[in-house]
Amino acid sequence: MSAVIATPVPPLLPGRFGFLMGLYAENYHRLVRLFAPQRLAAGDYVSDVDDGLPVHLRVIERHPYTLELSLSYGFIDDETGHPSPSAQLRMYLDAHVAEAMHCHPGRELWQVLGPFPAAHTVLQHRMRMNSFLSRWLEYLAEQGHSTGTLQRGAG
Repeated sequence: MSAVIATPVPPLLPGRFGFLMGLYAENYHRLVRLFAPQRLAAGDYVSDVDDGLPVHLRVIERHPYTLELSLSYGFIDDETGHPSPSAQLRMYLDAHVAEAMHCHPGRELWQVLGPFPAAHTVLQHRMRMNSFLSRWLEYLAEQGHSTGTLQRGAG
């Protein structure tokens, strides 16, 4: 009698988690090409391409392998009093990934999803936030924002 050992065949398309990790990598490389935040000191920066929509980048904290960032336009949402749209970002310099921690002005993830969301719900929400970030970074590059337009801002 012969035994056949079936080896699992990897799926042709990545699973949701694999897709999310791909978005994180894409966002990292878009950020590096756009503003090179890994080279910036902590502080505020503004990129203005004379279209009336200055982009604000804040390097909040620098750690040996991570950067905490915020990215927004100069618009203030009347309802929340916070910049809109805006994104809180974390770049992992050693892993070459960047994730949007949240994209809702004035609201933390637990406020959006509730105190004990299902893992699937969290994954779906992270995919939406990071897909938005990817498209936004692509749009900013198309508008002409770059390291050449980025200037140190006033506090």
